[in-house]
Amino acid sequence: TTSRLCWSLAFLSTATLTYDSLHYGEIEDFPETSEPVWILGKQFSALTEKDEILADVTSRLWFTYRKNFQPIGGTGPTSDTGWGCMLRCGQMILGQALICRHLGRDWTWSPGQRQRAEYISILNAFIDKKDSYYSIHQIAQMGVGEGKSIGQWYGPNTVAQVLKKLAVFDSRSRLAVHVAMDNTVVIEEIKRLCMPWLDFDRGACAASEEPREMNGALEGACALAEEETALWKPLVLLIPLRLGLSDINEAYFEPLKQCFMMPQSLGVIGGKPNSAHYFIGFVGHELIYLDPHTTQPAVDPNEDSQFPDDSYHCQHPPCRMHICELDPSIAAGFFCQTEDDFDDWCAQIRKVLKGLPMFELVDSQPSHLITADVLNLTPDFSESDRLERFFDSEDEEFEILSL
Repeated sequence: TTSRLCWSLAFLSTATLTYDSLHYGEIEDFPETSEPVWILGKQFSALTEKDEILADVTSRLWFTYRKNFQPIGGTGPTSDTGWGCMLRCGQMILGQALICRHLGRDWTWSPGQRQRAEYISILNAFIDKKDSYYSIHQIAQMGVGEGKSIGQWYGPNTVAQVLKKLAVFDSRSRLAVHVAMDNTVVIEEIKRLCMPWLDFDRGACAASEEPREMNGALEGACALAEEETALWKPLVLLIPLRLGLSDINEAYFEPLKQCFMMPQSLGVIGGKPNSAHYFIGFVGHELIYLDPHTTQPAVDPNEDSQFPDDSYHCQHPPCRMHICELDPSIAAGFFCQTEDDFDDWCAQIRKVLKGLPMFELVDSQPSHLITADVLNLTPDFSESDRLERFFDSEDEEFEILSL
């Protein structure tokens, strides 16, 4: 038992090194184990499907520190090295949502080939320049409204709130981003967000003049409403959680792992003091993650928006760490393309939440919670922010926020 523990500790010290201090070839391959490997809702065998595992990991968007980009805010930093790791993890979890939205979960990246226009459009949304929807510039500047100055470290809740605000401007993707507060997911709240036509006042149409039909289609506001009744805005659900005080509670190990097994999984953003990671799956009790802690030069697209994209894909075995090393402050993400996807997620989550639940799933807004509209207008994240600052304060490299 002692030798096994020593081996485990030695492995952890190697596996959790960041890429800045480690040559790619030194990263350990997947272990020879019969335990299944789960990555974002897909199951693999470490014994017979190592190539498939690596291909799937490589197809995820990998956002890391960059240097020599346009100054943030015109006069701010030109690199996010040392402070942008959680922002990059936020980019990765949202990047996975956009891949699912436009290309599908089973899409794979082919290096060295001219890429599909949809893929290029997604990647351009994250390029390090001020006018990209989800660039480091936009995230850092939007974070100022959440009380984070440019260059200050984020926690999982803050980056979730910022991504929610930025997604409003992405009219092409038309995402409904919901951040569940107070450890509670309210089904009614989400369905109204994803199907805004539910609030449509049909009586107003009846009271107005009869809608006219032109070329076989209804004209005017009622026609638009009829069109929208068939639509569900694709949902990105982000759930900030605290799974313990200073360490993750062992009771949450299995429920958290089951989240990675769901087809709706976008993974988890979190990590440890001094380093945020994007967790995409697990094998046994080890979490599989992409690490943003390597600094690469900024990339500029050419005239037709094509550019070398190899540096946006992790082309070597991903890092792993024991689940007990995970800081308890995380945000779990899920993507539901359709209402059926969301209903299926609810059914699965109800099974997962038996025992010690990570969060609550309720049909309608509990009376003791603030309404969604109030949260949107005057966010009061006192409790979650206090916990997030606890996470931040353990990072000695960054400014310790006063409580």
